[in-house]
Amino acid sequence: MQNSKKRNENLQWFEQLSLDNQLDIFQDYTTMLKIVANNLLQEDITNKCGERYSREKPHNGQYSRWGYNPGSIKIGEEKIPIDIPRYFDNQTHKAENTTIYGKIKGQENPTETMIKSILLGLSQKDYGQLSKTLAESFGLSQSTISRKFIEESSKELKAYEQRDLGKYDFTALMIDGKYLSREQIIIAMGITTGGDKLLLGFVESTTENSRAVKGLLRNLLERNFRYEQGLLCVLDGAKGLSKAVKETFGQHCIIQRCQWHKRENVVSYLSENDAEFYRQKLQSAYREPTYEEAKSKLIEIENQLSKINRSAARSLHEGFEETLTIHKLGLAVEFGKSLTTTNSIENVNSKLARYLRKIKHWKSPDMLGRWIAMALIETETRLRRIHNYKKLHLLRKAIKTELKLNQSKVA
Repeated sequence: MQNSKKRNENLQWFEQLSLDNQLDIFQDYTTMLKIVANNLLQEDITNKCGERYSREKPHNGQYSRWGYNPGSIKIGEEKIPIDIPRYFDNQTHKAENTTIYGKIKGQENPTETMIKSILLGLSQKDYGQLSKTLAESFGLSQSTISRKFIEESSKELKAYEQRDLGKYDFTALMIDGKYLSREQIIIAMGITTGGDKLLLGFVESTTENSRAVKGLLRNLLERNFRYEQGLLCVLDGAKGLSKAVKETFGQHCIIQRCQWHKRENVVSYLSENDAEFYRQKLQSAYREPTYEEAKSKLIEIENQLSKINRSAARSLHEGFEETLTIHKLGLAVEFGKSLTTTNSIENVNSKLARYLRKIKHWKSPDMLGRWIAMALIETETRLRRIHNYKKLHLLRKAIKTELKLNQSKVA
């Protein structure tokens, strides 16, 4: 009775969330269960047939691996496809699916503990609880599941860090930093000429550390990141980021400073009432469709601020021309929403925070890297193309014109 009451309370809480939040939780939930189910299946076939390619076989070599069959597990109302390992019984001369598949398939209704683990968010502690619940149901140890997860996530990290970027045509690069579980992570996100967002890499450092950021950018170049046709770099305004970008891409890049960061830096010097007033004025100025109109309004605001707060006025003046790069290119109407701030990468950061918020201590840099890589890989699949992506050819042309680059295509 008590378990039923708790379950109803959880469901009521879930139903009150927005549709997007419900979908995010459901996708996290199905992803985790699929990982655990695959680990259970692999452990079961190993117990029967031994390690792959090993000459030491359990059960006196009675069972041999026999490929895979397509299968599925039911999670809620959705069927999730998985590959089912098969084995051949050398005594009965019959091929069978791994026996644990039937038990997994029969678990159509998740337990209260499993639901609670997912709703609390993905973390080392919560994952361990989920693994323990499933493992005990099927007679396996939690340490086995944890070991398998580490192995799989290590492979994902290696593949992520070695992904070939040469097959993509990038027209923009966003870089921003975020504190995650007491560590600052700088993430680079590329935007292709087709409007797709790709999470290219990350580094543990601060945005003021140009050397660390250059290391991240060099890694992208080693993976064949192309920029010869010109690149718009959208940055949060930190000097270390600008220095690293300019030294790496030279005359082939043009910088757009994040208007959101500039606005918040300016109003941070003001009282609460003045901050809200000038926040709206700055936002209105940046919404102007032309460079001349936007600049005129910003100069007017700077003059007003100089009379009430010199620090706020200096903050606005510093580098504000770079906040108008998209305006200078004549594309504020087309890309004012998507390429004048680092909001796209901030959305990525918020998803990462949700994945990692429960982890208070990283046991090693490798653990941090594995978890971030897994989260980025999962997040990338959900990113939408930028607004007005069909007009990105205009951005490529404008960048080439502004930077006076050769108009011929790069092979």
